[in-house]
Amino acid sequence: MIGTLRGRLAAKHPPQLLIDVGGVGYEVEAPMSTFYTLPPTGADVSLFTHLVVREDAHVLFGFGTERERKLFRELIKVSNVGPKLALALLSGMTVESFLLCIEAQDADTLVRIPGVGRKTAERLLIEMKDRVKLFAGLENVMPTTEGGVVSANGAQAEAFSALVALGYKPVEITRLLKAVDSSAKTTEDLIRGALQVAAAK
Repeated sequence: MIGTLRGRLAAKHPPQLLIDVGGVGYEVEAPMSTFYTLPPTGADVSLFTHLVVREDAHVLFGFGTERERKLFRELIKVSNVGPKLALALLSGMTVESFLLCIEAQDADTLVRIPGVGRKTAERLLIEMKDRVKLFAGLENVMPTTEGGVVSANGAQAEAFSALVALGYKPVEITRLLKAVDSSAKTTEDLIRGALQVAAAK
């Protein structure tokens, strides 16, 4: 099992990363919560990782904090919740927000995440209720990063692709991005803003 990766961030195209570790490029899928904290392309980065082995592929998932990885691991234990949906949940809300939903038994907030229907939300509330205590004491420390800037057009395109990967429909993505504050210029700001608009609807 690969537990952590430390190397050069060779490329980032939400939700995928390419990390160069000693000349070997590791393809990693990461939630938007991790993307928001990434350094510019070319900088060093450290991630907690989880390897999912399937019949047709080995998929490596990366996380900025141990709490994110822990929640991902607990989510994929829930019936009918696979890695893709777990990634969508981590992209749509913070670990703390998710835990609050579980404690409050708030299914309405969970169903706003693409791919989470009412039955899945209720299953999450039931199966995760006793696991909330597992997060006590886990640090929520992100790697030290510096923000990068990309062109507005490039940022819009990357944000659009990331939201498609999260399960949003193109028409809805266009509406969400138009509603984002005009001060948002980076890919991360656009995605964060779009997800906030989606959560508020």
